[in-house]
Amino acid sequence: MTPADNPAEELLDIVDEQDRVIGQAPRGEAYARGLRHRCVFVLVRDGEGRVFVHRRTATKLVFPSLYDMFVGGVVGAGETYDDAALREAEEELGVSGLPRPVPVFTFLYEDAGEPARTWWSSVYEVRCTLPVRPQPEEVAWHGFLTEAEVDERLREWEWVPDGLAAWERFRTHRSV
Repeated sequence: MTPADNPAEELLDIVDEQDRVIGQAPRGEAYARGLRHRCVFVLVRDGEGRVFVHRRTATKLVFPSLYDMFVGGVVGAGETYDDAALREAEEELGVSGLPRPVPVFTFLYEDAGEPARTWWSSVYEVRCTLPVRPQPEEVAWHGFLTEAEVDERLREWEWVPDGLAAWERFRTHRSV
């Protein structure tokens, strides 16, 4: 079985508080032990400026069946944030030839829940004018919503906590 067959086996860089690589571990072990690793979040807008929103599938290792306003995922061992952002966006949207996502900011996400979760998060933005065909293994539902519609749904839908943290920072960052 390969990491493509079993995402829990994908090898990740484990990083310290300054985002320096201090080791490697399979994704499943990193999640189970709360090991700090790297993730990317890509805010995707269509040609009209609406935000791609989706509900994760029930089979996801983290935050199954919750809504998210970002596509993205873990950065593989030895992979750059920029390469991971493009790879994850193209995979999840089901497109190729997407412009390279533009880095916006990074932050350390920490959730003391059980299990504890912590990862360095690099947030990007990209415009996608291609027809999207989201990965059925990743995305159970999708749509493009205006920011006002996203804000309305924040009170109605259950969202991934790291995506909410990135969204709040994104909105604050943009208004600075």
